[in-house]
Amino acid sequence: MRTKGLKIFAGNSNRKLAESISKILEVPLGHARIEKFPDGEVDVKIEEDIRGVDCFFVQSTSPPVNDNLVEMLLFADAAKRASADRITAVVPYYGYARKDRKDEGRVPISAKLVANCIVTAGYDRVLTMDLHAAQIQGFFDIPVDHLYAAPIINEYFQNLKNRLNIQNLTIVAPDVGRSKVARGYSKRLNAGLAIVDKRRVSGEETEVLDMIGKVDGQVCVLIDDMIATGGSIVDAAKACLKFGAKEVYTSCTHALFCGPAVDRLRKAPIKECVVTDTVPVDGKEFEQLKVLSVADLLAKAIRNIHFNESVSLLFRG
Repeated sequence: MRTKGLKIFAGNSNRKLAESISKILEVPLGHARIEKFPDGEVDVKIEEDIRGVDCFFVQSTSPPVNDNLVEMLLFADAAKRASADRITAVVPYYGYARKDRKDEGRVPISAKLVANCIVTAGYDRVLTMDLHAAQIQGFFDIPVDHLYAAPIINEYFQNLKNRLNIQNLTIVAPDVGRSKVARGYSKRLNAGLAIVDKRRVSGEETEVLDMIGKVDGQVCVLIDDMIATGGSIVDAAKACLKFGAKEVYTSCTHALFCGPAVDRLRKAPIKECVVTDTVPVDGKEFEQLKVLSVADLLAKAIRNIHFNESVSLLFRG
């Protein structure tokens, strides 16, 4: 394909995904050195000419969040000072997204502050996927292309449905906040819809109160945007079985898998845990885990941005 003036660079957060994108676009990864000084400060140097080039920097702000964020900010400053024509932050997973509003006194709106940092660093646009809250797009004063992993996850479960001849599929939202997303999956998979009614007891613990909708005798698919410690999704899976579900699958876009998550999911009563590779899961694999790649979708979006074509066309139909 014609990619004159296009260069893709990778940070340390998810180099494997960046390499997959690069391979699909038939554009070799750009040469950039990202290291640390002995005191822990991040050091970035772009080791090739990028004057007048359309640069894309692939970096999820996943753990270690702060190191990865600083790498992304310093790359933009380096690229701007090297006279790049346009700099796009490709952020498959956007961290600091949980604090998207002031829900109590004396707290920051972290998602807005990080957006300000990205803009100030010198990025011209952002390409991201499945934001924790869609309104975060409005925190930026530059264009934001917001992709969805839904087509990839839908395709997987549609194939599973056809292969196993599942007639009684129900999509389950693990809380009321994810009901709109779950409804979209339900519509496309021609499946039922249910919502777990729960309340948060603490930062790591939730209590299931009720189930809204029918799961009795159903094959349930729990849909969420991320799995952090795994507590909420495992409790929701147990609730589905408590209310009569035959089998439970879980799925999310961002597999953060912090702390006890892997152990919890390994022991959970789930058939499969389907995730994407927006965040690397190397070293966190377990028997039920199934990883789908978003590299092709991101590559197509990068290509369309580079050639000034519509990104929304990727989701038509």
